[in-house]
Amino acid sequence: MSGAFARSPGLFPGIYTGVAVARQRVSHAPETMHHMLQVCLNGARNRIESAHLPMTPQDLAEAAREAVEAGAQDIHLHPKNHDGEDTLDPAHVDAAITAVRAAVPAVPIGVTTGAWTLPDARQRAAMVGSWAVLPDHASVNWHEDGATIVASALLERGIGIEAGIYTETEAARRFLTWPQRHRVLRVIAEVTDTNPQTAAATAITLLNELSGTGLPILLHGEETAAWTVLRTAAIRGLDTRIGMEDVLRLPDGAPATSNAALIRAAHAMIQEFRPFP
Repeated sequence: MSGAFARSPGLFPGIYTGVAVARQRVSHAPETMHHMLQVCLNGARNRIESAHLPMTPQDLAEAAREAVEAGAQDIHLHPKNHDGEDTLDPAHVDAAITAVRAAVPAVPIGVTTGAWTLPDARQRAAMVGSWAVLPDHASVNWHEDGATIVASALLERGIGIEAGIYTETEAARRFLTWPQRHRVLRVIAEVTDTNPQTAAATAITLLNELSGTGLPILLHGEETAAWTVLRTAAIRGLDTRIGMEDVLRLPDGAPATSNAALIRAAHAMIQEFRPFP
C-alpha cells in the first residue's frame, strides 16, 4: 500500500490493519461505486473540547464554506442556543440554516433532531413544525423513543430523513419494521465502537443487518475509530462523513484545527482506499 496514509498511523493504528476485514462481502454491496462525503460540523460538542468548534451561525457558515471548498458535498450541523447547547428552537435553527445556505447555496444542509435537545418526541415534532427556514434533511436516531413521531413530522414538512442506526442498539430492527422506511433519504450507519481494532468488523455486522433495504447508506464512526470506519466506507464504495462532530484529530494524531482539514484528509484517504476497479 502506497501513499501518505500507508506509513503514518499516528494515534489511529487500526486504520491500517484489517483491510481484509473491511473488504469482506456484504449482500448490499452497491452496483455503482461512488462516494458522497458529508461534513458534520460540530455535533453536541462545546468549545471546551476544541477552540475551533463552530458554534454561531456565522461560525457554521464559514466552516461550511471552507469544508465545501475542501471537497464536502453535504452538510450536517447542530444549531446551538446562546449557551452553546444543541437546540431545535426555530429562531436558532432558522438562523443557522439561513447563514449556511447563504455561504454554500448549492449544497444540501441537514440538522439533528436528537433526543438530548428535547426528551419528549412530540415536543421535537412540534419544533419541526414551527421551523420557518427548512433544512434539506434532518437526522433521526432510531434507537430513541418516538423516532417515528419525529420522522413523520419531517415527512409532513417535506424534509428528507437521515435514519440514524447505531450499532449495539435495537435501531436496525425498529427501522426495518417501520412501514415508511422506503421514504427516507438515506440510512446513517453509525458505528459507536471506538476501538480501531474492532470497529471495521462492527461496521460490517451493522451493514449486514441493513442489507436489502435498497436505500443509500452512509457509514461513519467516531473518535479513535472514525478514520478506521471511514476507510471501511471507502473500500466498500459507500457514502461517508467526517468532521468535528465525529473526531478532533487527523489520521496522524495531530489536532484538527478546522473541518476543512478533516475533509481534506478524508478525501485523500478515500482516494487511497477506493474500491478495486
